[in-house]
Amino acid sequence: MAKNRRHQSAAIRFGPALKALFLCLVIAGLAVGYVWQKGQIYQLGRQITSCESRLAQLRDENQRLGDQLAVLRSPVMVDQRVHELNLGLVPAQPTQVYRLAEPPPKDDANRRFAARQDGGMTQ
Repeated sequence: MAKNRRHQSAAIRFGPALKALFLCLVIAGLAVGYVWQKGQIYQLGRQITSCESRLAQLRDENQRLGDQLAVLRSPVMVDQRVHELNLGLVPAQPTQVYRLAEPPPKDDANRRFAARQDGGMTQ
C-alpha cells in the first residue's frame, strides 16, 4: 500500500531539491574559480612580459653606459680631458715611481694545516 504524501516529513520532500541546489552551487563555484584563475594567469603573463622588456631596456642601457665608461677611462680620453681643463698633469717620471717587492708567502700556515689533517695538535 502506497503511503500518503501528506504524512512524509519535510526533509524527505526537500532532500533531492537541496542536493541539486548544492550540486549547482559547487559547479558555479568551480566555474567562478576557473575564470578567476585564468584571469590571474593572464595578468601574471602581462607582468612577466612587462618585466622582461624592462630588463632588456636596462641591459641595453647598462651596455651603453659600460661602453661610455670604457671610453672615458681610456688613456687617450684622460689625456684629452687634462689638456681641455688645463690641469697641467704629466706622466710620472721613472725616478718618481717606487716599486715595492712583495714579501714571500709564509709556509708556516701550510705546515699547520698539514698537521691538523694528520690529527696532530699545533701549539
